Amino acid sequence: MSAATVSAPSQTFRTVFVLGILSAIGSLSIDMYLPALPSIARELNTTDAAAQFSLASFFIGLGLGQLLHGPLADRYGRKRPLYAGLALYTLASAGCALASNIETLIVSRFIQAVGGCACFVIARAMARDLFDTATVARVLSRMTLIMGAAPILAPLIGGQVLMFVGWRWIFWGLTVFGAMCFGMAVYWLPETRQAAKQARNWLTTAWHNYGALLRDREFMGNALAGGVSQAGMFAYITGSPFVFINLYGVDPAHYGWLFGLNACGIIGGSQINAYLLRTRRPADVLRRTNNLVAILGLLMLAVAALGLGGLIGLMVPLFAFVTSLGFSQPNAIAEALNRQHQRAGAASALLGALQFLAAASAGAAVGLLHARSAVPMAAVMAVCGVLSWAFHTLLIRRARPALPPAAGAA
Repeated sequence: MSAATVSAPSQTFRTVFVLGILSAIGSLSIDMYLPALPSIARELNTTDAAAQFSLASFFIGLGLGQLLHGPLADRYGRKRPLYAGLALYTLASAGCALASNIETLIVSRFIQAVGGCACFVIARAMARDLFDTATVARVLSRMTLIMGAAPILAPLIGGQVLMFVGWRWIFWGLTVFGAMCFGMAVYWLPETRQAAKQARNWLTTAWHNYGALLRDREFMGNALAGGVSQAGMFAYITGSPFVFINLYGVDPAHYGWLFGLNACGIIGGSQINAYLLRTRRPADVLRRTNNLVAILGLLMLAVAALGLGGLIGLMVPLFAFVTSLGFSQPNAIAEALNRQHQRAGAASALLGALQFLAAASAGAAVGLLHARSAVPMAAVMAVCGVLSWAFHTLLIRRARPALPPAAGAA
């Protein structure tokens, strides 16, 4: 049972806005400092590879931290673990700004990620506490409107900060952002789950909950389908700088505009998804989207392999693929969290960890398959699309009969 409900439209808007801001903390923390990596390497007298490992350490922290925060949020309520995570994130951001060597920066980035990932784990769990499944999918679509702005604005902001005051002020800005998020969580978010009254400690409970979730075909089908389709996005992020700039000759100054165009596609798709969910069930939209993602991935691979249409020929299926994530991600998350009432925190954490593992694997695959063509990026994205369809088909559609359509469904 939730500890609080959100009823008034203004309160609902405020809650969704804050949850969206919290969910964007990972993108801001990654994308804002990407333009600064060469400057960091020079100032800290280290190699480019060592500077890039500060990004890898952040990803590792995201993957491990989610598995920690989910059970804590189920055991101790949502807000106390959120406060702890935000406090850790804020302090670690200041540590990054003050780092005098690359080792300190790498460790601080890891701690920053462990604290920051509490935000999107608990944001998803809070949404599940407050709303039913269909409403959760709509809420997540609205949150994507805020989250989707981060990949567009963060590199631009980071580049301007780097130009005028240096890379350390990027992390001072994240420190201030963390403190602001802490204040918004205190004053604007309700506690949606009280601390559990149970004899077992949280580690035992976490082990039990994660085991139950891994055996749950419906949860795993939705989590894996959403995770591998999202991994296609990371394959695009990893491969697109080489494909756009080196292969097709796009000016590096214009790369951000192409990246932003696809980010707009995700935002637009998520808002159309919110409209569709007024008359359709999330499971129905997800099933059709998974079919489309598989087809688009294979189409993009064919275009890349045959060299059809140059950059524009590749951009059309690529844009459609990325836009489809605005439909698949909110619905996959909502369906995965459905029925996970008492372990929504653990479910949100495992969902995020699976998505991160799939994303890291896709990015690594693009790097290992590196070639002077767009085929490696397109091939990994195609595999992600087909796997998303396969997981959803094998684990869910064959696990239980289809439910009757929702009232008023078109």
